[in-house]
Amino acid sequence: MRYDIVDTTTTIVAPATAAGGAVMVVRISGSRAIEIADSMFRSRRRLADCQGNTLHYGTLHDEHDEALDDVVVALFRAPHSYTGDDTAEITIHGSEHICSELIRLAIERGAQMATAGEFTRRAFLAGKMDLSRAEAVADIIASDSRWSHNIASTQMRGGYSEHLASLRDELLRLCSLLELELDFSEEDVEFADRRALYTILDEVGMQIEKLTSSFSLGNAIKNGVNVAIVGEPNVGKSTLLNALIEDDRAMVSDIAGTTRDTIEATTNIDGVLFRFVDTAGLRTTENELEQMGIDRTYQAIENAHVILHLCSAENPEFAPIKIDSSTKRYIKVINKIDRITSSDSIANVDAICISAKLHSGIDSLRDTLRSTVDTSKLNSNSVVVSNMRHYAALKSAGEALQSARIALHNNLSSELISEDIRQVLHHLGEITGEITSTDILNSIFSKFCIGK
Repeated sequence: MRYDIVDTTTTIVAPATAAGGAVMVVRISGSRAIEIADSMFRSRRRLADCQGNTLHYGTLHDEHDEALDDVVVALFRAPHSYTGDDTAEITIHGSEHICSELIRLAIERGAQMATAGEFTRRAFLAGKMDLSRAEAVADIIASDSRWSHNIASTQMRGGYSEHLASLRDELLRLCSLLELELDFSEEDVEFADRRALYTILDEVGMQIEKLTSSFSLGNAIKNGVNVAIVGEPNVGKSTLLNALIEDDRAMVSDIAGTTRDTIEATTNIDGVLFRFVDTAGLRTTENELEQMGIDRTYQAIENAHVILHLCSAENPEFAPIKIDSSTKRYIKVINKIDRITSSDSIANVDAICISAKLHSGIDSLRDTLRSTVDTSKLNSNSVVVSNMRHYAALKSAGEALQSARIALHNNLSSELISEDIRQVLHHLGEITGEITSTDILNSIFSKFCIGK
């Protein structure tokens, strides 16, 4: 189902690239796109006389017919364009003045400034892509690591959508057989073999569970792996943060309690983004300000995927920390090994030994951190859920599928089984956009950039 949430009959314009580069691209799309582009473009041929999917060199002129810039126009004719409408993408030199003049001229000639995500929203409304692929456009723009790009790219190319479509097709076939039985209820016939129904529901359930369980990995890769660096005061947490990110992000001092608040920084380790949180030292204190920092340390532990627990080689003891070991990775780190003359005191301690100050052992620690994220199963065809909205819909679909299993087990009527399966279809349709609302669409596309 498509919702007409914007007036798609208008022609819209916006820069499709960020300012500051050598060149910029301004996109004009809509029923009058070619006409508006022609009104300010001079070349050997009018764009109106040219075929789509072609490039044209010429000059951009203002309302006084004075040349503004040498440009290249990429011409796309409906429906063979990103939005499904006639589209002209004008490449100019990277001048904000030229860009603003071009947009001004287009608006004076009847175009409207595009809103955030309006080009992609029109592509969705025109059926050029489903909602999950539209969301992947924003994800691929925002991707800041190799693996987050991999997941978004697979989703944008339709791998995710095809997987969901196959599930929906199987469930629709089941529904049609069950609902056919309702038409012949007086004859007491069964068109859907119950054993086959069990098998199919189990197979679909396993696929939904597989997608749901992939969210933990997908969310970590998309948003970064949260790592809390914790320990008692003056064990070198801030020095370790600086060593891991190779920058002096945190203030370092020999004075215990220097860090009073959490400090965050990111780094990329072999294609995976890690978000480190340097925390206040854990100890008993009567200082109200320091206690606030310690409270935030416990909050950082609660939110972390990985906990780096530091102690000093001069006192290699780890005070107990209450954590949920089922959802977090806990790594012991002994720092300041440069300060001890004998390794006897740390020989039997199950921990990674480093000197953050001298950067000794940091590579080994980075390798250990990287091993907490298993990307071995990710490839160009991997289907991994990284979107919270999709995860919530899949959880609801799984619950509805379980209800269908129970109804089938209790030999309930075809109508009740069919209704449960329809609920599964509804939740899967929320992901791809067959079932959605204007509020959801507005929320999704409002997070896009202007010009996308």
